[in-house]
Amino acid sequence: MPLPGGLWWLLCCRRGFTLLHRDYGDGELSGDGDEDEDEETFELRTPSPAGGGRGPLEVTLTQPVRSGPVSNRLQSWEETWSLIPEKGLPEDDPDIVVKGWLYREPRGGGARPWLPPRRAWFVLTRDSLDQFSSSGKGARRLGSLVLTSLCSVTGPERRRKETGLWSVTVSGRKHSVRLCSPRQAEAERWGVALREVIASKAPLETPTQLLLRDIQESCGDPEAVALIYLRNPILRHTSGALYAPLLPLPYGVSAPGPGYAPLREEAVRLFLALQALEGARRPGPLMQGVLQTCRDLPALRDELFLQLAKQTSGPAGPPGLPATQDPAALRYWQLLTCMSCTFRPGGAVRGHLLGHLERTEQALPDSELAEYARFIRKALGRTRGRELVPSLAEISALSQRQELLCTVHCPGAGACAVAIDSHTTAGEVARELVGRLGLARSRNAFALYEQRGAQERALAGGTLVADVLTRFENLAAEEAGLEDSPDSGWRLCLRLHGPLHPEGLSPDGHELPFLFEQEPGRGAPQKLCLGLGAKAMSLSRPGETEPIHSVSYGHVAACQLMGPHTLALRVGESQLLLQSPQVEEIMQLVNAYLANPSPERPCSSSSPPCQDLPDTSPPSQRPGLDEPQGQSGCLGQLQD
Repeated sequence: MPLPGGLWWLLCCRRGFTLLHRDYGDGELSGDGDEDEDEETFELRTPSPAGGGRGPLEVTLTQPVRSGPVSNRLQSWEETWSLIPEKGLPEDDPDIVVKGWLYREPRGGGARPWLPPRRAWFVLTRDSLDQFSSSGKGARRLGSLVLTSLCSVTGPERRRKETGLWSVTVSGRKHSVRLCSPRQAEAERWGVALREVIASKAPLETPTQLLLRDIQESCGDPEAVALIYLRNPILRHTSGALYAPLLPLPYGVSAPGPGYAPLREEAVRLFLALQALEGARRPGPLMQGVLQTCRDLPALRDELFLQLAKQTSGPAGPPGLPATQDPAALRYWQLLTCMSCTFRPGGAVRGHLLGHLERTEQALPDSELAEYARFIRKALGRTRGRELVPSLAEISALSQRQELLCTVHCPGAGACAVAIDSHTTAGEVARELVGRLGLARSRNAFALYEQRGAQERALAGGTLVADVLTRFENLAAEEAGLEDSPDSGWRLCLRLHGPLHPEGLSPDGHELPFLFEQEPGRGAPQKLCLGLGAKAMSLSRPGETEPIHSVSYGHVAACQLMGPHTLALRVGESQLLLQSPQVEEIMQLVNAYLANPSPERPCSSSSPPCQDLPDTSPPSQRPGLDEPQGQSGCLGQLQD
């Protein structure tokens, strides 16, 4: 007699029995004239004594297929009742947890509000939720829901519009049962009892988990591992659909956020998205969407790692080449690379994935697949979790196993390109730039900032720069409403951070521009004394006689009016803005000194023109200067 449609079968000679089943799960409550789909059945059979003893491991697992007409299958109520011993009302059963009269909404009651809830006698035991026609002896059982660790309970909640009753929903693999009561306390009592029973159940293992354990136990025997892959298509690349998750996911648990289906349905959708990668013209957005789903639904991360291990195993199992030489066949490896740089797989999944990568490297040491395997294995050792999924630019770089270039703006040095990867932190970038600019011995501290116009924020040293770049990309897309929108104006900058130490700065160094490019409110001096002498000009704080910095006229490139009350001084690569009602008098004095020849500044030397910079400081932050004190000095506000 052929097996019922949709059966999976797992043959374990080593364990001494044969287990035929279609899926892990539970029985379902039937009744109300509803027609169920076929449910899983379990049957234990003693192996044939022929051959004696335990032979080599032989495991076979196939995917379920859609069955024929309903008339050729076991009806759902027959399959469900086959899981539960035939008995009447368990009046004196010591396993009874709670019992009582409740209302049950007909299946699909939300779509058929005209059907009223039906009153029935419910009994909750340690194994099942049973429904009877009455509370007396000999009552007819109307249905049963076998409770497993994958069942879930939601509520109680009051359904004011539909029935006005308090409801508790119990979800199984195929259906959900909504129990209703007019009293909130009664609904809460049933909800607590159901959750306690489900929590007490032993965790279920999927057939894939059993196979992973067998592979782990046989990892020292390559032939045994190859045999497991050969006899179990569920572990290998397939072009067919996946009808159930590879890992145990709870039934009926709605995913958080709008647009998401229950977890088990989302797991199947993920596999469809993976298969769509092979023919996608622009795989980057699709990969980013898959990664975003795993970020929003953490329970699916290990599921996707296993799906990618399956699809990168080759049609004959690992190690193996892709089914075709089409570059699209490598996109599973590229997405696995992005996953390994974004999330950390769980213990058992991590062990299986590392073994899969190692087998690929050993079998194909000089292939591109081995290069991906090595890159992924190293990334798994460094990934600590991401705040955001990779940007499209990062996905493109990871797909080629390359570093990502980011631009950091530094005062006096312009835009500096820095090579980063998915694990580079803001502190590491700041230290690299400080060393590159020769500021390693500076008494001042430096940090990486994100900046847009007058907005800026210091980044913590442990912040991943890749996450910051993704945030810039998201902000640009939100403002423009398009994925490939222009730059939103956000950029990375290197800035002085913390208490400033401006003493002893060299006019030829890169540190002086940092001092005068600090924004208001960042701890930088805003009002300084500008002293003009015969050979040099100096800066000092108001009320102090000792200058904090002196610059000889030989280092002043030019002096130019930028506005009615703004004077620009070009010192080396830095431009200083001086605001005062007497800027014309100050300019005349400075130009007079600049015109005098000096050993550092010969008369024939030409002065490069200053760049015109707009005055962007708010009027409230432009206090007037004190009266100039002849040629000895004047008070001024210096800004970038």
